[in-house]
Amino acid sequence: MKTLVLVGGGHAHVEVLRRFAQDRPPGVRVVLISPDAHTPYSGMLPGLLAGHYSREDCHIDLRPLCDRAGAAFAMTRVEGIDLAGRRVRCADGQTHQFDALSLDVGSTPDLRSVPGAAEHAVPVKPVSALLEAWRDMETRCERRPAGRLRLAVVGGGAGGAEVALAMRRRCRREDPGDEPAIAIVTNGLLPGHSERARALVARALAGRRIALMGGRLVVRLSAGEIHCASGERVPADLIVWATGAAAVPWVGQSGLACDDRGFAAVNDSLQSPSHPFVFAAGDVASMTSRPVPKAGVFAVRQGPVLTGKKDRIDRAFMRKYQAGRTPP
Repeated sequence: MKTLVLVGGGHAHVEVLRRFAQDRPPGVRVVLISPDAHTPYSGMLPGLLAGHYSREDCHIDLRPLCDRAGAAFAMTRVEGIDLAGRRVRCADGQTHQFDALSLDVGSTPDLRSVPGAAEHAVPVKPVSALLEAWRDMETRCERRPAGRLRLAVVGGGAGGAEVALAMRRRCRREDPGDEPAIAIVTNGLLPGHSERARALVARALAGRRIALMGGRLVVRLSAGEIHCASGERVPADLIVWATGAAAVPWVGQSGLACDDRGFAAVNDSLQSPSHPFVFAAGDVASMTSRPVPKAGVFAVRQGPVLTGKKDRIDRAFMRKYQAGRTPP
């Protein structure tokens, strides 16, 4: 019997397990490794912050999903991969042998490029850490007038704008003067989007009393302050970091072929060009032929590709794997 190890409970692997529950592959032992038993759907995060959803609404329980798919579940964090020995090393000291490996561990906002960001900002991912920080902020709101609190989002992409709008919705009061001050600090709003899209979002932010502090290059963070290249300082009681994505370090350290940012390079079949028995999907993957944004909607679409059910894309995963030969 061959062993397929799925590292990460991301959107693509959730779809793989769902499909395996419907049509379980014969002769294959499946293991899912994830540090959390509940995986969030990132597209619902703004709605969760805004109060539209409960935590249960937008988290998937991985244990029963694995049970239905006939997969073993290991609740631990992967710390490295031995590609030559085909072993995954985990934080709990265990190792897991594999014949085929699939990575769906997502990404995290890049905290390494700005001094002080790791110590003084809360990244939008992992979602669990952001929710914990948000619960703490809500407690602080209850203890003192909300108008004295200052919330800031660093990053003017779609995710940063959504988070800022969600925070405003959650903090909305009958008296606008009693609401926390919310600002987006960014070098540019919605880079890569159309001028009309930027104008619509800017109008939505202004209508909800969210300050758009554009043209600011953040160079350093200290306790309670954002430092800009111009010398300007922006005070904040909570700093949410929503900048460009960074790769998990051990992916590049493993010896897998990666792009210049450390994300696993894959072809249209989501297969590594350097190690054909390794696949990657979601934010951790970088498609060499047609790059896609780091967004959950693309990870969801990649689940069927991993199971070989996407008619328009080479069915490289389970069909060739079950045949007992390494896919080309």
